[in-house]
Amino acid sequence: MRILSIAIILFLAVGLHARPNVLIIYTDDQGSIDANCYGAKDLTTPTIDKLAKTGVRFTQMLAPSSVCTPSRAGLMTGRIPWRVGLPGNAATRRGGRGMEPSIYTMAELFKDNGYRTAHIGKWHLGYQQDTMPNGQGFDYTFGHMGGCIDNYSHFYYWGGPNEHDLWKNGTEVWEDGVNFGKVMIREMKRILSEKDDKPVFIYWALNWPHYPLQGFPHWREHYKGLSEPRAMYAAFVSSMDEVIGEVLDHLEKEGLREETIIVFQSDHGHSVEERTFGGGGNPGPYRGHKGSMFEAGLRVPSIISWPGHLPQGAVRDQMVTGCDWFPTLAELAGAKLPKGLKLDGRSITGVIRSADEKTPHPDFFWSFANKNNRPWAVRQGDWKLLGNPRDDINKGSLTKADKLFLVNLEEDISETTNLAARHPDKVKELMAIHDRYEASIQADLAK
Repeated sequence: MRILSIAIILFLAVGLHARPNVLIIYTDDQGSIDANCYGAKDLTTPTIDKLAKTGVRFTQMLAPSSVCTPSRAGLMTGRIPWRVGLPGNAATRRGGRGMEPSIYTMAELFKDNGYRTAHIGKWHLGYQQDTMPNGQGFDYTFGHMGGCIDNYSHFYYWGGPNEHDLWKNGTEVWEDGVNFGKVMIREMKRILSEKDDKPVFIYWALNWPHYPLQGFPHWREHYKGLSEPRAMYAAFVSSMDEVIGEVLDHLEKEGLREETIIVFQSDHGHSVEERTFGGGGNPGPYRGHKGSMFEAGLRVPSIISWPGHLPQGAVRDQMVTGCDWFPTLAELAGAKLPKGLKLDGRSITGVIRSADEKTPHPDFFWSFANKNNRPWAVRQGDWKLLGNPRDDINKGSLTKADKLFLVNLEEDISETTNLAARHPDKVKELMAIHDRYEASIQADLAK
């Protein structure tokens, strides 16, 4: 009996030790095809391309939202952002509220299942102590709490007064003049080198290539033949790729690569804001941009890589969403979900393993902000209905007649023609889906 007990203990110990690390790399404002493996001919992105070669690349991954805070909320909770009270961006200055601590996060999921948890980089989900990362399930956090920072002074330069924004475990820290990319590399290496019996969950919210576009000098030189703003943006994308590459090289050096699930994904499409010189990102054939519910606002680069456990060099065309990572990573890591937890995301492990698996979503819903004339979108198969669509690139291209904009993505991937007048029955069908989601969300918010 004693021998049997020892055997069981050893079995359990090995099982616990064998649980994979989980690393989410969430980039910021990266355009729909802005990596070589996604078709960009003018970019150098060897690290992202290597992840694609050693994993599964999605061509129809749709972000939880087309702006920063709600996209991150959808990732961290597995729920439509509006359902957790964050349909738009959280305050980006000190004292701003955000995601309430009562909302169950992915960090809490992994912590409850015996993981160490760490956040590095951008947060933008709350700027009070209980809504900062340590109040949301993270054992360790190092980064900025607002929407963006200068990568050398670590100040938030937007409208005055300017504000310093660099924090370690809720305490302000100063690293004057040190490039934030180098700071993130240092922090990531330190966490990955820690010796601990527990596996680690890391949310690396890499705030690049979000403006300010501060690429490394050698990448600015590399792209000097490109026109602006593409050259500045490209230099920042390749700098980002280099930073990720240094961390992944360290992961391999530590012998942890096959023990680590890596998800790489952008939070939404490329920015065309003034602060990023009106653009620089490449949407490919898709219409839209950051802040738009057209495809280029939502369709993002996305890869999962776990050599020895998941397919390699594979491509998946099924529609999936950023909310799906919550249940998917839980399943892959053997993490038990709390009973009764309501999720909009669905596990996509079947899709990851097989190109023949159907999407787990018969339909889905996006909403940017809870206000009049808010942009929203509904998908059902290849049909998509947009409400109050926005296109800041082709200004004047949308009229009052386009308040409801219907497309069939199989026939019109660039969303050029509004079919609403031709297919009123389909508009009615998708509006009913919109109303169902909205009623469900409003009921949850009223609880």
